Amino acid sequence: QVHLVEAGGGSVQAGGSLRLSCAVSGISVGSTCMGWLRQVPGKEREVVAAVDYRGHDEYTGSVKGRFTISRDNAENHLYLDMNSLIPEDTAMYFCAVARDVHQILHIPPIRYFETWGQGTQVTVAS
Repeated sequence: QVHLVEAGGGSVQAGGSLRLSCAVSGISVGSTCMGWLRQVPGKEREVVAAVDYRGHDEYTGSVKGRFTISRDNAENHLYLDMNSLIPEDTAMYFCAVARDVHQILHIPPIRYFETWGQGTQVTVAS
């Protein structure tokens, strides 16, 4: 059974940085497509970053150049480095698995992400 536990959220000023982590069990992070999703109350959850089994990564437009997704295969962790944060990045962030996605050329649709953790809150103050 896949189990994901996110950590690293918090409150920062605009322009600041945070690093989110996701401890993964039940599946190898290097063997599948994984991503970071975020959700604001009242809005649909969106995929912000994804990395496939090759290590190829893709980002939604609003975070390109500011966020970096990475993984540690030995520790079986997924990370999201977030820089130059803006108030619009305020959301609950989730890591997720998309086992039916193999090679990616763009952000996979959210319907492919089948499993996620409890989330970690990121709040960016202006």
